[in-house]
Amino acid sequence: MAPVLRRSAFDPLRRHAVPCNSGGIAAVNVTELCISIGQSLPPLFECSPAPQEGVRVRTPLLYPDGGVVDVFVLERGNGYTVTDFGDALGWLGLQSVSRRRSTKQQILAQDVCQTLRIELFQEQLFLRDVLNCALAESVLRVAQAAVRVSDLWFTLRSQSFQTTADEVDEWLREKQIPYERAVQKRGRSARTWTVDFETYASSRTSLVFLLSTGTRGAVHRLAEHVLAGCVDLNHLKTTQQGLHFISLFDDTEDVWREEDFNLLNEHSEIACWSRPDGFERLLRAA
Repeated sequence: MAPVLRRSAFDPLRRHAVPCNSGGIAAVNVTELCISIGQSLPPLFECSPAPQEGVRVRTPLLYPDGGVVDVFVLERGNGYTVTDFGDALGWLGLQSVSRRRSTKQQILAQDVCQTLRIELFQEQLFLRDVLNCALAESVLRVAQAAVRVSDLWFTLRSQSFQTTADEVDEWLREKQIPYERAVQKRGRSARTWTVDFETYASSRTSLVFLLSTGTRGAVHRLAEHVLAGCVDLNHLKTTQQGLHFISLFDDTEDVWREEDFNLLNEHSEIACWSRPDGFERLLRAA
């Protein structure tokens, strides 16, 4: 069975395993390399021979979905290569509908690599020509870069929603439809819900729930969240005459399915942001 090195007490990064020099590296077998790396890393890092070659370092860091960040150390020429084998960018790509990264994601990923002095080549985050004394630091840098690249999913998802919400805000101003933003409403369950917009037009008041995401994996959870809000707040219709619920889908991202619209159709009116005229008719309906 392949040895796994786990240390029981914290030991900060040390650089005494092999002195740094520019005269190449001494040949070591995988087990020796594994032990050398493990002695220079904190105890939560696990080193073991990789399935094909080199050493796999299983880090305590996680991708947003809970997957473990692995970093690999390979002997190459006069030094070592430390790489994630493309796991971080691969994970990020799987979160988009097209399975491809946007230009903005690519730029932000490059920024992460530049900040941490990591190379980005052929979908991999890596460092090359690393000497023994710098292996532990290099493993940490590549692992940190992997986490920061995968976290771009949260950043871009938040920015996407915020941009759409700001567009709706500006549009309501242009249409001179009175409204409040991020309104707190108390449900029958005693839970407080944040409604994206509450609009007032003639004798009609509308609670508008904005559904905006660029990730197909998140759409059903988002739709279910809005559904739960509509059901829990439905009691307000008995005390507030002319109150209506509207689910506003940001369909500029091709992530929605027919069942997502059907899920909310019985509990709210459906509007699509790509057709603002239809949305306006709902807001102004008598």
